[in-house]
Amino acid sequence: MSILLVTGGAGFIGANFVHHVLASTDDTVIVLDKLTYAGNRASLADCPANRYEFVQGDICDRELVDQLVARADTVVHFAAESHNDNSLLDPEPFVTTNVLGTFALLEAVRKHDKRYHHVSTDEVYGDLALDDPGRFCETTTYAPSSPYSATKAASDHLVRAWARSFGVRATISNCSNNYGPRQHVEKFIPRQITNIIDGVRPKLYGRGHNVRDWIHVDDHNSAVLRILQAGRLGETYLIGADSEQDNRSVVEMLLTLMDQPADAYDLVPDRPGHDLRYAIDATKLRTELGWRPSYVDLEAGLAATIDWYRANEAWWRPQKAAAEARYAAQGK
Repeated sequence: MSILLVTGGAGFIGANFVHHVLASTDDTVIVLDKLTYAGNRASLADCPANRYEFVQGDICDRELVDQLVARADTVVHFAAESHNDNSLLDPEPFVTTNVLGTFALLEAVRKHDKRYHHVSTDEVYGDLALDDPGRFCETTTYAPSSPYSATKAASDHLVRAWARSFGVRATISNCSNNYGPRQHVEKFIPRQITNIIDGVRPKLYGRGHNVRDWIHVDDHNSAVLRILQAGRLGETYLIGADSEQDNRSVVEMLLTLMDQPADAYDLVPDRPGHDLRYAIDATKLRTELGWRPSYVDLEAGLAATIDWYRANEAWWRPQKAAAEARYAAQGK
């Protein structure tokens, strides 16, 4: 049994990771979360009190981070500002949280010699052409295209530098787009689901041809746990489930699953610098660590996600009005 400090554990992926750890191990978890608009204590409401502790705080708070890292065996760093549209409007919080926050954690794990896993994104690699048969792998050159992805790229480089220069016992994972329960309604799939529930037509950037490599959040988290258990220190692992779909197809799939006409959506102007295609080659993770995704059928995963949002309106309803007001102010 060990103690995990999970940063950003009240956010989408982090909260689901906490549930996964508590369900599949005998470990205990300390969650550190600032509870920005994207964090939700309700996502952790049913965690067992004897194996879970919540601390509200900022990963940039060096004193607090030092105290919590000293108590833990392993740090799993999910906390991040992560919404591309928001990073275009105001990049500063992304620099502060994603770069300076990661620095604070690295200095604490360096001081206390703790195991560290850094959760990152495939967006650090930029994008691929729609007709490019290639996929991102661990040696792909970094080419971030937004303030969000640039700050995540910077944090990845910090981790590698601290591992090489100071011997920090670290691993990194870069994952493709997640979907599933407990995701904030500002994000693509839950926004479409909740709009359809509310009788609002979904909106697509541009022509909807941008491609994402989707993975269910439970598969992402099972991969992270596998890396913690067996990953080689100093290594990077890409996490993906071979589920490439363009945004138009995803929206049409959601509409069909929710008994609406497949073409009942509207196109809106594209966002600046919108990446064309992401695609993950997870061969290293699969061959070296034996990991496999459970959700291999995107349509089935989306159906289960729709069911969750229908059954948990009390969870997402308080977020919805504010999220839509932000989009409306941007004309989106």
